[in-house]
Amino acid sequence: MRMFKIIRKIVLLLLFVGCFSFVFPDQYNILDYGAVGDSQFLNTSAIQTAIDACTKAGGGTVFVPAGIWLTGTLILKDNVSLYLESGATLFGSPYLRDYSLTIPAIRSYTDNYTNKSLIYAENAENVSILGQGAINGQGELFTGDYKTRPYLIRMIGCSNVTVKNISLLHSPMWVQHYLECDHVLIDGITVRSLKEQNNDGIDIDSCHFVRIANCDIDCGDDAIVLKSTTNRICRDVVITNCILKSQASALKCGTESNGGFVNITIDNCVVRDTRRSGIALEMVDGGIMDRVTVSNIIIENSGSAIFVRLANRARPINAERGRSYGDLKRPGMGTMRNIMISNVQATGIDSIGSSITGQPGHPIENITLENIRIQYNGGGTHEHAAREVEEHPESYPEYDRLGGPLPAYGFYCRHVNNLRLENIEVTFAQDDERPALFCDDVKQLKILDYNAKLLHNVNAMIYLKNVQDAYVSNCSSFTPVQHLVWAKGEHTRQIVVDAKDPWNVNKILELDSSVSKKEIKIYK
Repeated sequence: MRMFKIIRKIVLLLLFVGCFSFVFPDQYNILDYGAVGDSQFLNTSAIQTAIDACTKAGGGTVFVPAGIWLTGTLILKDNVSLYLESGATLFGSPYLRDYSLTIPAIRSYTDNYTNKSLIYAENAENVSILGQGAINGQGELFTGDYKTRPYLIRMIGCSNVTVKNISLLHSPMWVQHYLECDHVLIDGITVRSLKEQNNDGIDIDSCHFVRIANCDIDCGDDAIVLKSTTNRICRDVVITNCILKSQASALKCGTESNGGFVNITIDNCVVRDTRRSGIALEMVDGGIMDRVTVSNIIIENSGSAIFVRLANRARPINAERGRSYGDLKRPGMGTMRNIMISNVQATGIDSIGSSITGQPGHPIENITLENIRIQYNGGGTHEHAAREVEEHPESYPEYDRLGGPLPAYGFYCRHVNNLRLENIEVTFAQDDERPALFCDDVKQLKILDYNAKLLHNVNAMIYLKNVQDAYVSNCSSFTPVQHLVWAKGEHTRQIVVDAKDPWNVNKILELDSSVSKKEIKIYK
């Protein structure tokens, strides 16, 4: 009787296993293809064979069990899901010879960076990387120029791409690059990549229909960056619920902007300990930026809180890195318009100041900043307040490339049409001798509920230079100041100041001799 029960249990177990295989017939365990998870055996061939078998059968899941699986380049194909269970780590080989040379059909400026990747896909549909495991590129073992350092993940011309829940560690180069991909979902991933330079956390390049959500990123370069290194616009992108830390910028559109950016929404993110900009919108290589919304962002300890820049580096898509552009066709001047940034709180921000700057004859258009509270480190001087800021249209766009601390510690705005600043509060931790706002060559300006901390020896809270069609209302200083508004410049006209009992202001408005009094109206 006892033997019968044992046999019965064995039969039931076999039936269960058979049913499990029937229910999940599309799972391809890399152990069945000769993989060894001892961190020493090179598993490239075994894992690739499992991927090839999976896609040949019509698709399914390539299963990576717990263990450390050393590998070179793996090429994902149609309908393949690479699943790393908890405790599983794909270890990138430390030898460049184990990475396949991949020259994509879609050419872009990124051809200059690298032609090798740990995980690569091109023109594939329905591909995913899932699970609770990790991919470790061992980036600390790679040194040298760009092409000696592989990407961790690179997908080009793919559709229906999902990367979810995994950890991406120590990439030798960019952690992820998605070029001209459609319908991309990146959800719940963790990125830790600090051991080598050029470690962007996520690069979305000329893609359409992208969702990035619930990610935790700490990297040595830009955390989440949208690029357009081809003439294809990067469009319809949503970024939400992320925690970001970066040695460069945290949330960035640009620098490479040839195609441009349209319909971009970024919200509900925390940025901390970021060396450059918390929010950076940059158009310098032609292209169009249109309809961008950034909201509900917390920034702690960053070089700049908000940096918006339209310039004219005009780098061609097919340029070679480090060489002159010669006879290559350069893009024309780009455009920026319809930008809304709201509900931002920032502390520990560098003394240079936030800026919104276009170019002479090429203004940024239709930009609104609303519900913004920023505490700067301070330390600016009267000399900084008085300095003339050079244009530098050809320079690399960074918040600190305009020659040092700006003429205002809060916001410096130049070459802008239809600028609205509403419910803005700026303060400083250390004494700062600059005004809180400086607007130069701005048309259709509205300043509503702009409030600031100032030193008693600062001449005015708000400087307007060559500003046309401006309305200033309900603005106050937290500390005593001589003037609320100082207007100057021969092109300054149609200025209306609505000031009913402004706090701590001795005089509402002072005019430079170049400004005609008939162009000014004051309502009390």
